[in-house]
Amino acid sequence: MAGLNFGVDCGLWTLMAQNSDKPQKVGELAAELGVDHALLSMLECSTPGSLCGQSINTLQARLMRHLSAMGYLIEIGVDEYRLTNYTRAMSIPVIGNGYLAMLSCTSSGPMRFHEFCRKRGWVNPTDAKDTAMMYAYGTTMDTFAWQQSLGYGTHFNDHMRGYALGFLPWMDDNFYPVKERLIDGADTDPDAPFLVDIGGNVGHDLELFLGFFPIVPGRLILQDLPVVIGQIRDLNPAVLRMEYDFNTKQPVKGARAYYMHNILHDWPDDVCEKILAKIKAAMKPGYSRLLIHEHVIPETGAYWEATALDMVMLTLLSAHERTHAAWYNLIETRAGFNINKIWSGGKGSQCLIECELPINGVV
Repeated sequence: MAGLNFGVDCGLWTLMAQNSDKPQKVGELAAELGVDHALLSMLECSTPGSLCGQSINTLQARLMRHLSAMGYLIEIGVDEYRLTNYTRAMSIPVIGNGYLAMLSCTSSGPMRFHEFCRKRGWVNPTDAKDTAMMYAYGTTMDTFAWQQSLGYGTHFNDHMRGYALGFLPWMDDNFYPVKERLIDGADTDPDAPFLVDIGGNVGHDLELFLGFFPIVPGRLILQDLPVVIGQIRDLNPAVLRMEYDFNTKQPVKGARAYYMHNILHDWPDDVCEKILAKIKAAMKPGYSRLLIHEHVIPETGAYWEATALDMVMLTLLSAHERTHAAWYNLIETRAGFNINKIWSGGKGSQCLIECELPINGVV
């Protein structure tokens, strides 16, 4: 992990990808990246061309030699390598920056999870204010605040974009029939709220939605915390940006749809129940729908990406990916919604859970 993260942060994978498939020498890469200068400062060596400079190239060579031995690089000759598809992919920000966001400032949580559990009597963690990550780093900040405090907020934004890679978008007709379920029957007033993306980060899901439906009845609204909204650099002007904390009263009333992607899996049931209550109070009976975009883990034959994400939730947030039964318990029994249908985008894909307010109070 040290070598892979090093390659992301210093730009090694990006440079090698730009250089295409030709064999690339460690010394030339180090010189072009300016790695020598940065490491010379750290090592307090100020003599250009000295043995200290040679040791720096050796450091990069050591990292690349190990990554080659592990299969992440292809060794061509002495200190000469080519990328594999794996390290080439790490030149893409939504992949490479995800390593920094999810490992650089949180990885001690999983590594010390056993200690955290031992000290708490080996019980399943369900307290959002007491997590293995908080224990490992001695902080009261949750994962998201902790990442921001260490300067990895924008890296996390890239990581969130990565969830769409390789899977059918939820707004594709082969996944969820947007026209039939949302557009038909929607308020045609151009100022009416059509789709509200709650906790939508920097707007990647709404950008994707606009690619499928560039014209919709009403407004597209992106909601997230001020620090996240402030990190938006490029977003379609058709999307209204709104600073909002989903633990507070929902300001947008009567939208056609309220959408949450990978929000509820970050929190235990008691917190989710409060989040859902805020949305429920804003919804219009018989009109508004709640769309929850997350994994629905089957009782048997679970897909590895879903179970891996469950381990992230377990060790960083004291939360979990939910099974079919767990979703019904949370959404219907605890939060008081009706689940109309759970739509799937195929094997390994996250699902879209469509919910409505109960009719006459009957769930």
